[in-house]
Amino acid sequence: MSRSAGQTRFPHLLSPLRIGSVEVRNRIFSSGHETCLSDGPKIGADLIAYHEARAKGGAGLIICEIGLIDERARPGSTVLSAASDDCIAGYSRLAQAVHSHGAKLFAQMFHPGRDSWGSVHGGAGLAFAPSPAPNERFRVIPRAMPASMVWEVISLYGDAAARMKRAGLDGVEIVASHGFLPAQFMNERTNWRSDEFGGSFANRLRFIREVALDMRRKAGDDFVIGMRISGDELSDDGLEPRDVVSICSALDGDNLLDFYHLVMGTMSQLRGSQAVVPPMDTALAQPAAVASAIRKKVKRPVFAAGRINHAVLAEELIASGQLDMCAMTRSLISDPEFPKKVLADRLDDIRLCIGCNQACIGRVHNGQSVSCIQFPESGRELKYGTIKQATQKKTIAVVGGGPAGLKAAAIAAARGHDVTLFEKAARVGGQGLLAQRLPGRSEFGGLVTNLEHEAKLAGVRIRTRTVVTSEMVMNLHTQAVVLATGAKPRYPQLEMIEGAPIIDAWQAIRDEVNVGTRIVIADWRCDWIGLGLAEKYAQAGHHVRLAVTGGEPGQAIQSYVRNHSLAKLHKLGVEIVPYARVIGADSDSVYFEHALSGDAIICEDVNTLILAQGHSADTELEEQLRGSLEELHVIGDCLSPRTAEEAVREGLEVGSIV
Repeated sequence: MSRSAGQTRFPHLLSPLRIGSVEVRNRIFSSGHETCLSDGPKIGADLIAYHEARAKGGAGLIICEIGLIDERARPGSTVLSAASDDCIAGYSRLAQAVHSHGAKLFAQMFHPGRDSWGSVHGGAGLAFAPSPAPNERFRVIPRAMPASMVWEVISLYGDAAARMKRAGLDGVEIVASHGFLPAQFMNERTNWRSDEFGGSFANRLRFIREVALDMRRKAGDDFVIGMRISGDELSDDGLEPRDVVSICSALDGDNLLDFYHLVMGTMSQLRGSQAVVPPMDTALAQPAAVASAIRKKVKRPVFAAGRINHAVLAEELIASGQLDMCAMTRSLISDPEFPKKVLADRLDDIRLCIGCNQACIGRVHNGQSVSCIQFPESGRELKYGTIKQATQKKTIAVVGGGPAGLKAAAIAAARGHDVTLFEKAARVGGQGLLAQRLPGRSEFGGLVTNLEHEAKLAGVRIRTRTVVTSEMVMNLHTQAVVLATGAKPRYPQLEMIEGAPIIDAWQAIRDEVNVGTRIVIADWRCDWIGLGLAEKYAQAGHHVRLAVTGGEPGQAIQSYVRNHSLAKLHKLGVEIVPYARVIGADSDSVYFEHALSGDAIICEDVNTLILAQGHSADTELEEQLRGSLEELHVIGDCLSPRTAEEAVREGLEVGSIV
């Protein structure tokens, strides 16, 4: 059988790999990540469908999210339980689904230690750890584990691994990453014990060694056991690369572990948490350097996860000997068929992850099921996993080529309809074209590229530079019209003195107006726009004050993205003014009202006021057409100004029913 073009171009990425007793078909895997798709603490149909889609899409390995081995340490109601035999049936169904498509399945074995973010009761949980070393991020001071409890927890790890074996899984991964319990034992900065589990390097490794040994005794030598660990926890009291290289080298000599999976960051401090799910404005493949150093010291395969978002990069990492396997988790969220497309050499058809964190980890942090800003089918496989062909072909007009319109047109066309999309600008993309112009946001343009390509693949006709009027719509004689006309910058009512230097955020992003050297940004939404504009002008040497209506800039966006941006603004010297609602301006001052106290806040010596005050829906065409058409749908910002996530999801929903 001849090799495919993809196999020829990516011989290392697409080659099989032996991991202990198991062989995986390629080097692409989905790493363990929270999904909020569980049925409480159990695996249900939604989670099975989610992982099955990625197995069907060609991934070599699926690692299921954290399974709690000790119910006393439960940090939330949606964390899977591996702590009793009740879990076996769900894991078994998941294994059958994943195996039916040729992929292998591991499960994560988890205990948070001090890194507990809550409890099932809604308040703070009772955390146990090697020592009472505080968790700064979640404000937790744990209780030191008695030696008897340590041995008990070790046994619980082994019991959980045995359950996974009985359920038919191929292996387990001990979660020692991100500062969780095993890492807390290994780290001299968080392990202050003087008994057999603390003090010397060997004693600090005793916990993980005993865990692996107990797992091996109870699950057998033919069951894969590996460890995920942060190559650098990037925090004041975290593990450093030299620590991790020494740890993996020492453990490899025990012949108990079958692989080492390198990530970055910690859950215990804000600085280190930014690397847990790194945003788009961060380096690619951050763990590669330490993973490479470990690979030179160990005999077992070395995995890595962290912004490995392209097949070319993954191939280079493996071919150069730095890694054996690449986690492409967010890439598989944005495109479950990523591996199949690589194999078929259809790289242009891959919906590349843009690292926005908005609908994947962002939704999970809000207690919602995982999804993707540009592929909302993810996490909704049972409802939208298969495109259902239309029973009757229609001629459909979509007005507006932003994210909402592009997605609606693509789905409608894929279902068999005759679809034409009209866009008044020279390019489709809407506000996505603005987002990509801000510092660190260039990858956001991938949203536009991917949605436009999806629409064209489906057969959508795209007509740009076309202003659509109500008369034009009526003359098209279509069976359905979808309005996705977007929004415009919102201008609040302000007390203004003639000559006040004021522009809106869109003008600033497009560099349509020259601004002064001393800028105030009035940020109503507390999202990426205010953060991006502040960075843009501070980088250019302007004095920037960012005044937000909330408690901090970026509070409406995912925390890792926000904190990464705030760190940059701090270094650039941007002044932050919280709880400030803009009420007026004159020639050299901007006036605010404190959003809580109502007191006056005055920013003096201002050359330019930039308004980032959200958007106003463009409803003009809708108002003209309302009642004149048999089937009219309104989606995205012209329905209500929100974000690209809602726009694309509504495009999917409407495209699926027209």
